Amino acid sequence: MKRIGFLAVLAMCCMGCAKTGDSVPNVGVNFEASLSDPRLAALKTTGGAVVIDGYGVAGLIIYHSVYGYVAYDRCSSYMPQNKCAVTLDNPTLTATDPCSGSKFSLTDGTPVKAPATRSLKPYAVNTNTFEIFVSN
Repeated sequence: MKRIGFLAVLAMCCMGCAKTGDSVPNVGVNFEASLSDPRLAALKTTGGAVVIDGYGVAGLIIYHSVYGYVAYDRCSSYMPQNKCAVTLDNPTLTATDPCSGSKFSLTDGTPVKAPATRSLKPYAVNTNTFEIFVSN
């Protein structure tokens, strides 16, 4: 009986320690645009990136890497409850969280400067000859 009581207390302690709000919230994303859209002109060359507002938690970043297109939510992974939108750096190899100073690689979304320890939230990207689709 003591053992069951101990396990119950241990389980309650573990549940009480769980963090909330430590990841970027899941929201539906369904962005579609023509690759000839002037907003996407920077994506014509490798290394180009664009910001698209109105999607995800804080907008989207679409980046044309050497491996193809990648997309991330602009919401910083550091204290995401603040919904601080990262901004593109020049050149567009990284993005910076203006609230914390964290920097993220646009190649894979990983943090390259503290205090962030988690990557930007990625989204799926599909393309055909004429269009780009970003979704989750």
